[in-house]
Amino acid sequence: MKNIALLVVFAAATAAQVPTVDWQRQKAEILRHHRSLVQIDTSNPPGNETKAAEYLKKVFDSEGIPAQLFALDPTRANIVARLKGNGSKRPILILGHTDVVGVQREKWPVDPFGAVLKDGYIWGRGSIDDKDKVAANLMVMLLLKRSGAKLGRDVIFLAESGEEGTTGPGIDFMTQQHFDEINAEFALTEGGSATIENGRVTVVQIETTEKVPRSTRLVVNGTSGHGSVPRVDNAIVHLSAAVAKAGTWETPMRLNDTTRTYFEKLAAISPPEKAARYKALFDPQRAEEVQRYLAVNEPQHYSMLRTSIVPTIIKGGFRVNVIPSEAEATLDVRALPDEDLDKLFAEMGKVIGDPAVRIERIPGNDRPAGPPSRLDTEMYRTLEQISQRMFPGVTVLPSMSTGATDMAQLRAKGIQSYGIGPAHTEEDGTNYGAHSDVERIPEASLYQFVEFVWDAVTAVAVAK
Repeated sequence: MKNIALLVVFAAATAAQVPTVDWQRQKAEILRHHRSLVQIDTSNPPGNETKAAEYLKKVFDSEGIPAQLFALDPTRANIVARLKGNGSKRPILILGHTDVVGVQREKWPVDPFGAVLKDGYIWGRGSIDDKDKVAANLMVMLLLKRSGAKLGRDVIFLAESGEEGTTGPGIDFMTQQHFDEINAEFALTEGGSATIENGRVTVVQIETTEKVPRSTRLVVNGTSGHGSVPRVDNAIVHLSAAVAKAGTWETPMRLNDTTRTYFEKLAAISPPEKAARYKALFDPQRAEEVQRYLAVNEPQHYSMLRTSIVPTIIKGGFRVNVIPSEAEATLDVRALPDEDLDKLFAEMGKVIGDPAVRIERIPGNDRPAGPPSRLDTEMYRTLEQISQRMFPGVTVLPSMSTGATDMAQLRAKGIQSYGIGPAHTEEDGTNYGAHSDVERIPEASLYQFVEFVWDAVTAVAVAK
């Protein structure tokens, strides 16, 4: 089967006359653009993504690639560039965000915006979230233009602002006010990953769906008073009980096409003991027992099974001898894509069982829910085939992210969107990954990732 897949890729590439690339010669330019982007401090807040957009615009202008800035806020611009195809197929959109999360400089052994080369890594905030994607997409555009490749569909580049917080100036602005500029059949961006074990890539995860953030507040009002006089309507007492109930409430397990395929394939490549557990998720007699195990030992997998509700902030009171009149808690609710939210919150109210507790939705950053991207498209099949060619013996898994990406807005618009990412070890993913105290990317993985994106884009975009 693997040989057949490789032949299909080779035949398709040959028929499409995909330009060949000397990847060794491209390394210096890839590294230069990646480091330059990391060295631009676009910490969000405040963002200042226009600085990165202007860098990209300058590069595109020098190569004769049409590019335009779009800004709701002049300091937080997005940039769109487009290479035209013959129109025989709908466009492909390659995107990444230019903002990064903030840093605690005292925890970094190097300058977090220095893009320092050390121990085979590029160190810096945004090195893997998400300026590696922006640099890879930039290189794909440059190489397509320089090669004179004949495209069967437009290739659209988008570098958007505001992903690490409110999405208003970024993907919301682009999908709501400039959607014609980015409308496409397929989109590729962050969200996936590849795992390195014993020096080789063993698993590639392609994100095809994601949970939907639905932040919620629990609010209790009571009577204020002196701390020496207990009150039955003490807001903190009622809130504490409600937080405990909501935080320990186990919402029902529910698999979708992505997570079902994920656990089936994961069972096929796991050691016998793990394989038995993953298979047991499909056995009503054993599923509950396995969920208990995953909750303690594999919380990421546990979260993939259900809508999760996690208390993250509690506020109430201001001094030891005063009973406050109000207390509130924030719940980070990550809903399955097809969750009935009215039903969910009604059920949460029953679980809490206290009329003194109000459940309030927190407005803002409500990414839309959309159906999972399909596993039978030309783009998904291409990503599978390229993974198998680049990493012989690899297992490709569709995955559901428990976090959030700008693919939510694209899927809601009907764009089949897939998350990909560079390869890293489990240790790097845990200790040096996105949003970690210290962030870094293996230099070799950056070059490999650019080649992966190039192969994916050219396989579906170059005219057959």
